[in-house]
Amino acid sequence: KRYNRETLEVKYKGQSISDVLDMTVNMAVEFFAGIPSIYHKIKTLHDVGLGYIRLGQPSTTLSGGEAQRVKLATELARRDTGKTLYILDEPTTGLHFEDVRVLLEVLNKLVDKGNTVIVIEHNMDVIKMADYIIDLGKEGGREGGYIVFSGTPEEISECHESYTGLFLRHELEGIRI
Repeated sequence: KRYNRETLEVKYKGQSISDVLDMTVNMAVEFFAGIPSIYHKIKTLHDVGLGYIRLGQPSTTLSGGEAQRVKLATELARRDTGKTLYILDEPTTGLHFEDVRVLLEVLNKLVDKGNTVIVIEHNMDVIKMADYIIDLGKEGGREGGYIVFSGTPEEISECHESYTGLFLRHELEGIRI
């Protein structure tokens, strides 16, 4: 352990600083329920789907998507003005389906409060929930970077020049069944 004996003797609810830093966010939500200033910050980490990470986990061990969600949680813990622009680059990378659902709920709450959320994403579960899509392509590299189509998920699903539209059409048909 990285703390000296004297430091480790200081305890809160029977837990030393080392014990607390070994807790997952899920465990810490319950542990700090009686301290609103700490609870609120930890709860936002939980709300963006990071309940499984440890409080003392080095930031260098987080994936790109996890690091973005830590930043998002930091923003969410601040007082909301309803005038913020959030830009997220593939925030669902490496996430379990349930964590994607939780993240979508958080993003929808941000929009409901008047904020603007721009998400760069390849996950069809996220794309089909968008209010508006700008599809870039058609390929990668020299063949990419052009606006193939822009519109609602339903509109883009009818665009035969869009690979996104083709995949989205199948996703939306799955919803209708």
